[in-house]
Amino acid sequence: MIDIEDFGQLLGYLRETRRIGSVEIPIIRKLSGGVSNKTLLLTRPNGESWVIKQALPKLRVQSDWFSDPARIQVEANGLRYLPRVTPSRSIPSLLFQDKAQNLLAMEAVPEPHQNWKEQLLCGDIDQPSFGQFARLLGSIHREGFGLRDELAPVFAGKQFFTTLRLEPYYEHSARVVQQAAPFLEELVAWTLSRSDTLVHGDFSPKNVLVRNGQLILLDHEVLHFGDPAFDIGFSLTHFLSKALHLPQKRQALLGAAQLYWRLYLDEVRAMPWIAHLDFRAAQHTLASLLARVCGRSPLEYLHKEERLVQQQVVLEMIEEGFPTVDQVITGFAKKISTAEHGAISSQ
Repeated sequence: MIDIEDFGQLLGYLRETRRIGSVEIPIIRKLSGGVSNKTLLLTRPNGESWVIKQALPKLRVQSDWFSDPARIQVEANGLRYLPRVTPSRSIPSLLFQDKAQNLLAMEAVPEPHQNWKEQLLCGDIDQPSFGQFARLLGSIHREGFGLRDELAPVFAGKQFFTTLRLEPYYEHSARVVQQAAPFLEELVAWTLSRSDTLVHGDFSPKNVLVRNGQLILLDHEVLHFGDPAFDIGFSLTHFLSKALHLPQKRQALLGAAQLYWRLYLDEVRAMPWIAHLDFRAAQHTLASLLARVCGRSPLEYLHKEERLVQQQVVLEMIEEGFPTVDQVITGFAKKISTAEHGAISSQ
């Protein structure tokens, strides 16, 4: 097994496999941001740019978090099949895959581009991007269901979704916060029982690049046929947590979250799983909000006091019951405002 972060090893491998010329010297640099893969940007003398990814057996987080690096095969299949169920130019092209080395290469998104998460954290709340985000997810869920006879066998496995999402987020949080354990354990059981449509499993602003106003989706290693409500809760969590973190942009983020939910619903209203979607998406939003402060991978931009506020607010909401996504969004907004005013009053 080569180590792609050893550039000498990588160049030897690429030359031996004839993916670059025998005397070609590309420019290589490490890319930051991910915890589950080694990721490099390689630029060839002819101007081509590749992103090369190699899956890690132990993720780069503080706690012990392991997952079979063979999951890179799921990502490769995602790059093959997602262009069939997403808007044009939303997914980079797969260049090659090496199963033995647990690596793949894809076309790099050309510069200039920005990471959407970083834009949001800088307070750049562009409503059309939220509309694109909604249509992108709606397309995956709707068109994935339409191609279920072909795609369900390819993405039937939930092993990597379990080791990279359910265990480190929901199950770990259930162990840490016993008060939430019954809620989380029931939701895990429900989620594993569903095979409704194609689910991305990592639908987050950090996995989106913005180039000339176009959203481009990355990181597909937990794709599976499962519960579409998971993607809603996982993605909404990022908007709501940023609303807590950025009080000066709170109303804009909350409005954008509501817009995202409404436009997503417009995309999937004809789907047979719509009947339970709102209730389960509300549950997944609460579960993910809790998991991103109590799980193995807490949101790094929330400081200690914000994490405590988010944990307490979500535990109250789980106890009280918020059965719709709209109620979760408005309830979370009211409770974090109340918590902040209480903190100010006590000073």
